[in-house]
Amino acid sequence: MTSRNPRDSRLRLVRPRPLAAAPRAVTQRSSRRPAPRPPEGTPPPAELARMARAGLADAARVARWADSMLGPGRDGATPDGKGTLSAATTERAAEELGLTPAQVRADWDTARLAGLVEVHGDIARPGWRLRAWNRDDSAVLRGWVALFDAWSLAHPEPADREASAVAEVVSAMPQVLSFLQLSAGPVPVEQLLDLLEQRVTELRTERCEIPYGPQPDPAPETAAPPDPDVDPDAPLAPLLDWALHALAAVGALTCADGQATLTPLGSWAVWVKLEQICVAAQSPAGNIEQPAADMLRGCAQLRPNAARAEYRAWLAARPVGSAVTELLEAARGEDALTRGLAFEALRVVGAPAEPDVRSVAEESWLRPYALLWLAEHDGHDPEDAHEVLTREESTWLWVDTAAAVADHGEAPLLVRHLESAVQPTVPALLDEVRAVGHPRTVQVLVALAAAHPDPALAKAVRRAAFQVHTGGS
Repeated sequence: MTSRNPRDSRLRLVRPRPLAAAPRAVTQRSSRRPAPRPPEGTPPPAELARMARAGLADAARVARWADSMLGPGRDGATPDGKGTLSAATTERAAEELGLTPAQVRADWDTARLAGLVEVHGDIARPGWRLRAWNRDDSAVLRGWVALFDAWSLAHPEPADREASAVAEVVSAMPQVLSFLQLSAGPVPVEQLLDLLEQRVTELRTERCEIPYGPQPDPAPETAAPPDPDVDPDAPLAPLLDWALHALAAVGALTCADGQATLTPLGSWAVWVKLEQICVAAQSPAGNIEQPAADMLRGCAQLRPNAARAEYRAWLAARPVGSAVTELLEAARGEDALTRGLAFEALRVVGAPAEPDVRSVAEESWLRPYALLWLAEHDGHDPEDAHEVLTREESTWLWVDTAAAVADHGEAPLLVRHLESAVQPTVPALLDEVRAVGHPRTVQVLVALAAAHPDPALAKAVRRAAFQVHTGGS
């Protein structure tokens, strides 16, 4: 007769899944909005990624050279071991790569804008996109979109133009790009100039902030003087020419014979931006306007891709710094699911969130999530990132994730969650769960005992829950 003792080998756990995947277990529900399709004629993602790799090949080459030659502890390291691109390093790179120093600096700047290189103060290091460059098309495309977003930094602005006028043109260019994308072909620059002038006029009108309703006429001596930094009669043609050349420099469009045309990559990127606006406008339950905690709860029923689209829309409507602060505050709450989703949203933020995430790595409630986030940010494969956690941290995260499943998931998900534990047997898991001291331990064990179909295992789990509750052994 088969033993039903908890020590029975039948109770050994399946090989653990990566803990990084565990918080996603409760979000596997159907999206309310079908996945949008790009416009007809848009190349497939693999072809777009090939174009992006070709356009960023020089930047990737310089980034790889810096990674191999300037890493701390290597023969080519700088004296301080920080891998910064100094003037001497620029000369060295130019000599070894067969480039001019100006080309090296330009490619270095492009690599930084595309996320192939990340610079923190005077410390430079390879970005995660460089690590994934040859195997992950989505990483390549996200790097190119980051460069596209920074087009105004990729080409020097006219030195003889006021900064406020340049800012107005940068603010107006999304509408110009949308018009180019909808036109799906060459557009005369003169027509784009008319559109730019209209949009800049609208921006200046909006900035006046005229109160609604009848207002008394101001006395001549109290009338507000015009902004000295803005000449309303200054021609915008030179600034449009600068903007088109800057966008051409990043590979978003071509400009010849008095006409501008979006490249396939540029057309796709503009469509992506328009789609994000649509997501923001049509987000379920108006998540775009909600505080972080409510937004995350609104995304709990979405599949991962749809949730990430919601995160991007929510983040786009806020300054990055305040958005990261709000997400971390939501993660400190009692809802474990919100905690896991907050760090999923922080993955969408990327590099700008690193200092804040690193600062909370010593908070016990957030430490495992922060360490996983930092490991993935530093280039670890998400499937292996859990290896940075200690056994105790992994067990704490297992309990926290189980709490999220118990509160928001279904019984079969909680049973399957056993597979993500690092312990090889249920008795070992129970011993370490009791020792880790998570405040939700009793509730998790009671829920697991109620959900598990094996009576012997359920009995052992209930006994462990009782011992934790009473403080016994």
